[in-house]
Amino acid sequence: MTRIEIFKELKSYAIITLGLMVSAVGWTGFIIPCDIVGGGVMGLSSLLYFIFDLPVGPTNLAINGVLILLSMKVLGKGFGFKTIYSLVTLSLFITVFPYFITEPIVSDRFMAAIIGGGLVGASIGILFVQGGSTGGTEIVAMIINKNHNISPGRIMMFLDVFIISSSLIVFKSLETMVFGFVVIGLMSYIADMLLTGSRQSVQILIISQKPKEIAHKLSSQINRGLSFLKGRGYYYAGDREFIITIVKKSESHMVFQIIKEVDPDAFISVANVMAVYGQGFDEYKPPRSSKKSIKAPRTDTQPIV
Repeated sequence: MTRIEIFKELKSYAIITLGLMVSAVGWTGFIIPCDIVGGGVMGLSSLLYFIFDLPVGPTNLAINGVLILLSMKVLGKGFGFKTIYSLVTLSLFITVFPYFITEPIVSDRFMAAIIGGGLVGASIGILFVQGGSTGGTEIVAMIINKNHNISPGRIMMFLDVFIISSSLIVFKSLETMVFGFVVIGLMSYIADMLLTGSRQSVQILIISQKPKEIAHKLSSQINRGLSFLKGRGYYYAGDREFIITIVKKSESHMVFQIIKEVDPDAFISVANVMAVYGQGFDEYKPPRSSKKSIKAPRTDTQPIV
């Protein structure tokens, strides 16, 4: 490895460590002290802590360790070193932080659920961006998905719902269970915002009397591709060219500014798009082909008369 590559790798591990510290603060400072059960293996570990008084950090490490060993046997491949590092470091932080955070940082449980879920969600987003992960129910979902045609996301959601709903039996409190769902909802929302917020794209349709001038400015100043669509307007009853382009959401304000400078009366339609693959956007990664062969239909059968 070159010096630059080593520096980038060390920087990545430093960011992962910071993200894990944020997660540990969320769990030990807000969620667990307020008797709230979150989702995933950490939620299961905290549930076991409330029932049997087992330490959360070592329990989380032990459960994930078993899952990783099982995944190596069933899936036939190991997890990256960053995942193992993240798992061990988080469990260490979860074990050590309660010595410094001896009581809930906020007394209101609803606020604790919101802040704790937000911190853990931010940590998940940071880890995923840096190529890290803490394993957990993701491993179980991958193992089940190997032999059953069930979406991993659906499996993880079912496990999270089951773990959080179990808190109703332990605490006999509907309020506690609802707080758990608030935590998992905030975790998912914040993680998605960090992962896709800067990558969201919009499709812009521009109808103007000066399409070529707008297209020239957009192409030269924003460096994005665009296309002309030929159409016929009903109100003006004449042929015209529409402009269609896809840009990052963060670039859309520059598009509006350019259009306003060239043609203040232009008509603009903006639509969010689910995903964009190609030059300047994301790279499409096709799913792995299934090992199960698909039998070709027989051609030697006689038609039924």
